[in-house]
Amino acid sequence: MRNATLRDALRDMLGKPFGSANVVYVPTASVAEPGDHEWLIADINRLHGLGWREFDILELNGLPRQMVLDRLLHADVIYVSGGNHYHLARSITGNGLADGFLEALESRVYVGFSAGSMIFSRHLTGHSADVIGDTADLHALGTTTLEPPFGLFDWYLKPHLYSPDFPERDDAWADRIAARADFPVYFIDDDTAVRVRDGKVDVVTEGRWRFHP
Repeated sequence: MRNATLRDALRDMLGKPFGSANVVYVPTASVAEPGDHEWLIADINRLHGLGWREFDILELNGLPRQMVLDRLLHADVIYVSGGNHYHLARSITGNGLADGFLEALESRVYVGFSAGSMIFSRHLTGHSADVIGDTADLHALGTTTLEPPFGLFDWYLKPHLYSPDFPERDDAWADRIAARADFPVYFIDDDTAVRVRDGKVDVVTEGRWRFHP
């Protein structure tokens, strides 16, 4: 939600003003990320500043499954934060939430920030961790394997291209991954989103992005 183009795209998908809608913010991926969480506070404030009718925060672990699903279904927009995408994926599968998530998404808008945008690929596996070069994030959870919670898309998404917070994510970094990848990859910067609506995929952006088929 960093620029007007992305905010307008969300409003268009929602089909009504933010002030008439409920949003649920899922911070689960962030709790597996060590260090300073100022970025999480900034993300929450940026989203909250859109002026929702109701702003809920929902952790996927530790609550009864039906309570989690009921609160997802209560929202018009499900917003899932950044952090460790492997922890997020395992929280969904480990708590039996995948089917309920998919049911909620049939009539709701989903917004994934960073890790939250990465969990729908069928290539979210131990193999892709090797290809992308983030096995440390998977090993930090004490495992080398992963079951993708949804597997809806044949492509993989890698965020934060050209980000000052991730200075290694430049064109050379993307080229190295693309050379190894045996699956399509979108590389997007922080002013870009990949939009999926009615089975169609396009890119909404005020920034820069790359796609390697």
